[in-house]
Amino acid sequence: MKKALLVSRSEQSASPLAKLLKTEGYDKINVFYAAYSAKEAAENSEFDLICINAPLIDENGIELSRHFAETTRSSVVIIVPQKSADEVNDMLTQYGVLVIAKPINKHLFHHYLQFTDCFRTRMLRVEQENKRLKGMVEDIKIIDRAKLLLVTCLGMSEEQAHRYLEKQAMDLRTSRLNVAKQVIQTYEN
Repeated sequence: MKKALLVSRSEQSASPLAKLLKTEGYDKINVFYAAYSAKEAAENSEFDLICINAPLIDENGIELSRHFAETTRSSVVIIVPQKSADEVNDMLTQYGVLVIAKPINKHLFHHYLQFTDCFRTRMLRVEQENKRLKGMVEDIKIIDRAKLLLVTCLGMSEEQAHRYLEKQAMDLRTSRLNVAKQVIQTYEN
């Protein structure tokens, strides 16, 4: 199920966009008419797409799109009048906001949303890999701390401490990390 947050000036301007988003597979569309309520919604829920139909009643939409690009993992699209599209695009490209000019071409809109889906999927994959690598770094720090304790407390060489952790992990059928945590618990207290 794909979720979208749509921010527009009025129900009259939001309704055709909501229908267009539904045809693009967005099952749940939350519509807001003010920037502050849209910000609140984005803080409390995660959306696949945030679509801003500018200008808004309480702001032009540029700051809002920048805010969403910096604070959420959502794809952010801003729809602006044709005459300001190039200028807005120059301002927002660096933030990863996709700028679409009015009037909307349905065929191009479809491709824009496909692009945002692809980009978001890649970003989420990179984020997962980043978390995995951070976890590995933390594990290595714990294992190295355990090795240091074995070296200082038991007089082992670093190579012996390394072999000890590996052998204990094999013998106990557990990970080196669990053995390292046990060593730390034993020798740091």
